[in-house]
Amino acid sequence: MNATPQVLAVLDEVLASAAPDERGALWRLAEQGRELDANVVRLPPGDRVGEHQEDVLDVLLVVLAGTGTLRTEAGGTLSLVPTTVTWLPRTSRRSLEAGPVGLTYLTVHRRRPGLAVGAAVRAPAHEGGEAPCMLDLVCPECGRLSADRTPKFCSACGEPFPER
Repeated sequence: MNATPQVLAVLDEVLASAAPDERGALWRLAEQGRELDANVVRLPPGDRVGEHQEDVLDVLLVVLAGTGTLRTEAGGTLSLVPTTVTWLPRTSRRSLEAGPVGLTYLTVHRRRPGLAVGAAVRAPAHEGGEAPCMLDLVCPECGRLSADRTPKFCSACGEPFPER
């Protein structure tokens, strides 16, 4: 494939065109044949992305507007302010909380492999029974299974989960 570089978005314009109360993914990379995923996500004041762990992908998080806190598995907290660039290594547990004016950030990571159903994901016969239904933990936008048992937003694409 011979792809041509192109401007996909001007983030100042994306942020300016979003309604003040708009939340979740404001923009996402959607070009065919890409090897990256990227999302601009807005959390309203005080909202959070619950504790979760990405087992497969490193994520780069760049704060575009607002403030927030990143809590780490070790109990540490990192302050997030505009222009902060944070590396979220795979297997790290973390949660995000928006500050008093909200938090808008860009995430970039390698494109997630597609979900597959097959013998490799079935429970061995000796374990018995069926797995509990976890469809309410699957993001309706990107199909990712949330590690958070009461997710508000998808940690992969930023889309809000339906109200329960």
